[in-house]
Amino acid sequence: MKKLTFKDCSLTQLDKAFGLTQIWQCELLKKWENNSCEITAFEKESLLNFQEALIRGGRAWNEVELENKFISPVIMTAKIDDGKIGYFLERPLLGIVGDYELSGTVDGMIASGFREPGEPYFCFHEYKRSIENQGSPDAQVLAAMLVAREMNQNALPIYGLFVVGLVWNFVLLNRQEYCISAEYTAANEDIFAIFKMLKALKQIIKSELSANTAAPLK
Repeated sequence: MKKLTFKDCSLTQLDKAFGLTQIWQCELLKKWENNSCEITAFEKESLLNFQEALIRGGRAWNEVELENKFISPVIMTAKIDDGKIGYFLERPLLGIVGDYELSGTVDGMIASGFREPGEPYFCFHEYKRSIENQGSPDAQVLAAMLVAREMNQNALPIYGLFVVGLVWNFVLLNRQEYCISAEYTAANEDIFAIFKMLKALKQIIKSELSANTAAPLK
């Protein structure tokens, strides 16, 4: 059994090892991006407050500051957590995918459970834009999504996200194909599109990703 950590992965390596293909047109990703979620006045005010801090100091923040002062507050404003699913940070993830044991620590995930993560539905990695960073955040999140797919033991899509500084990219893995969105910049009007995709994600998890479970999420 070959062992591979998330941080050592590249997209080319994952493509070859697991027979993956990157595509640039994906109906499921387009549907996710064009969701009909609305933003309340309270949510808009909160997002603008978070964004103000990001614009002021975000480019100088370290990874912990970026995650705690912006990414997590935005995700939590989308009210992800409830009695069935939760948003978890810095959790180890390990699984057997083909001939490989893939493992690593996921910066964030949305999974079943509220005390401890169960089946992961969504994974994200974040990087501060810095020459000191090692690895590829797009490959790291895709590797984690492969593990999530194996843990769920179904053919349903897995959703993901990687953040580099102020820039967000969403990822969708469907069977052996994956698609990476265009860049969304959190320091401008894109913050509202980002937030709508996070809100839509919970609806997707409730309706699509939980459809094949023994106890559907409500």
